[in-house]
Amino acid sequence: MSQQQPRRPSSRRGVALAALLTAVALPLATACTSDSGTDSGKKASPSVSESMPAAPVAAVVAPAKVEVIAKLTGCEVTIRTDAKELREGVCHTADGDYLITTFPEEKYKLIWLDSAAIYGGKYLVGTKWVISAPPKLQESLRQKVGGTFEDLNDHDAQN
Repeated sequence: MSQQQPRRPSSRRGVALAALLTAVALPLATACTSDSGTDSGKKASPSVSESMPAAPVAAVVAPAKVEVIAKLTGCEVTIRTDAKELREGVCHTADGDYLITTFPEEKYKLIWLDSAAIYGGKYLVGTKWVISAPPKLQESLRQKVGGTFEDLNDHDAQN
């Protein structure tokens, strides 16, 4: 068990839902991420990639709606999860498959990222949304929808 105190929702139901959604949603996301760059001794909290600043359009095109983000990225999305705490859609494209997850409040995104940290990986993150994509797609998606990269690969250092 980790000594780190994760961000906690206001109820046990939120924690249980986050754990359930992590178990269901992240196997596909894990298959789409890279595990390179793992460093020991770093904090488990996500770190924003400083080598690539957010796209300048991020403030304009950061809607928290799966269908809008999917349209901006050029995919016909299939909704996989439609819950109170999040919505998730799967995009299948010629370049690769990816997940778009949106949240009604920022706190749910933070819970999701904390849960995703056990899998590691690099995610494209915006206000109330996360895209889980293969490394080869991440930059092209960022150019279309904005956001920043959150690298969760250093989570193992705390276990």
